[in-house]
Amino acid sequence: MASTIPIVTLLIVMLSCHAANAQLSPNFYASSCPNLQTIVRNAMSRAVNRETRIGASILRLFFHDCFVNGCDGSILLDDTATFTGEKNAVPNRNSARGFEVIDTIKTNVEAACSATVSCADIIALAARDGVALLGGPTWQVPLGRRDARTASQSAANNQIPSPFANLATLTSSFAAKGLSTRDLTALSGGHTIGLARCTTFRGRIYNDTNIDANFAATRRANCPASGGDNNLAPLDIQTPTRFDNDYFRNLVAQRGLLHSDQELFNGGSQDALVRTYSNNPATFSADFAAAMVRMGNISPLTGTQGEIRRNCRVVN
Repeated sequence: MASTIPIVTLLIVMLSCHAANAQLSPNFYASSCPNLQTIVRNAMSRAVNRETRIGASILRLFFHDCFVNGCDGSILLDDTATFTGEKNAVPNRNSARGFEVIDTIKTNVEAACSATVSCADIIALAARDGVALLGGPTWQVPLGRRDARTASQSAANNQIPSPFANLATLTSSFAAKGLSTRDLTALSGGHTIGLARCTTFRGRIYNDTNIDANFAATRRANCPASGGDNNLAPLDIQTPTRFDNDYFRNLVAQRGLLHSDQELFNGGSQDALVRTYSNNPATFSADFAAAMVRMGNISPLTGTQGEIRRNCRVVN
């Protein structure tokens, strides 16, 4: 009898650790919308076949959604005469994209299971599928988030990490969301896909000294010291449309595109982990998948909180 006490104690500890996310479950829609994952995957497959960049765009949408008052679909809400959303916040204006793909998925999901699946959950699934379709890992997505009825442009301006941030600032902004430095470095590996605008890396290629000279010269050719703010460059110069560990190999070679990227390998606390990821793609993939689940658990609305939006762009 006495021997069961540690087991009971262990169970209590385990249950309390999971209590915060007890309402999210990969099987949340198993009976109410059994074909959900197939519907999302098929739409994402078509979208990625049309434009490989969209996988990165949807991944970024999920990140920018979760970092502003939790993973609640608030980034999808359009501005109206009486409502200011997050789409025109500085980190999102002229750069957040993929909204039409989410609209298409939502339409398809509504046709199969009306007023059942949240826009917040659709972004979470679409982000996972975009990564997997571009050669990255897959993972089980906990589901059951509900949609916010509000958005915050000021929170989007203040809480989404900046491409100009140093390691200390990045560390504190991730810690504020309950994410570790390992999560920070793993999630930054999402920059193995996608493009960035000249305005986000101009300072890096003209002013930073911890940068490969040939790489800087290549990037300057398409990003002048003034003008050309919207000119695009790949975040991963080697394989910009394949989800792999080349991002970390680039950092070791001082070829990170954003200042915030190279901060992860600049004589600081993350150097060893960056080297590990650069040499071991399986370790990176496993850590990225686990960090995506943790990011997806940031302050979800559950139960009777929020709503299930019929149209992802407007509150019901």
